[in-house]
Amino acid sequence: MIKKCLFPAAGYGTRFLPATKATPKEMLPILTKPLIQYGVEEALEAGIYTMAIVTGRGKRAIEDHFDVSYELEHQIKGGSKEQLLDEIRSLISRCTFSYTRQVEMKGLGHAILTGETLIGNEPFAVLLADDLCTGGQEGVLAQMIAVYEKYQCSIVAIEEIPFDQTNKYGIIAGTLVDKTQDTYRVSDMVEKPDPQDAPSNLAIIGRYILTPDIFDILRKTKPGKGGEIQITDALLEQAKEGRVIAYKFKGRRFDCGGVDGFVEATNYFYKLSQG
Repeated sequence: MIKKCLFPAAGYGTRFLPATKATPKEMLPILTKPLIQYGVEEALEAGIYTMAIVTGRGKRAIEDHFDVSYELEHQIKGGSKEQLLDEIRSLISRCTFSYTRQVEMKGLGHAILTGETLIGNEPFAVLLADDLCTGGQEGVLAQMIAVYEKYQCSIVAIEEIPFDQTNKYGIIAGTLVDKTQDTYRVSDMVEKPDPQDAPSNLAIIGRYILTPDIFDILRKTKPGKGGEIQITDALLEQAKEGRVIAYKFKGRRFDCGGVDGFVEATNYFYKLSQG
């Protein structure tokens, strides 16, 4: 039912300068795999085979990563290192990758709108690669697709955060509709509120399933906080009609958009790899 996953990947990654001066933050590795590859693997596990990536200037490394490198393959063919490319070869053969560029950095909402040409008129997933999620019996997108199949409306993934961190996230207010499934019908959404103004401590993370009418809403959405077009403002229009469900996902999230979360994820996956 959800056939395409959109990856907004045009941001500058300024929290990792100077490393991201010439390297996309989505290509920063956790152990031996770049962040965006973890995201593509999560989408593939959810039964999604079409990856739509919104890039920008200086992001060619992403396209090159999901392409065949004949020189490299020739160099290591028949050697002990050939098997190190098995995972990425599998992704390249099983998935279709398409790209478009976000010319101006005007917020996540604008990045998603830029991806309309790759998505068309159908529901789709959105995955932010610097939110690295793991754990649970299945990936977060697979969990969310099951929720979408029940409610047939936009779905946002949420997690509980400390109240003193609400100014870093979009925060929801809502009514619990299914305690077993941890789903809420969203009534309000606020982008990066101060703790005293936050309606809850339920924060939206970088996983969405959106219905295609979101594109028309985004076209009419005026710039909000920071002069950017916020996806939370567009989703609020759907929420006013009861058409947004928030889902408290099973698993663990690492905020790899910052150094602390990136190091935490690296240590976690290293320990995992050691058994």
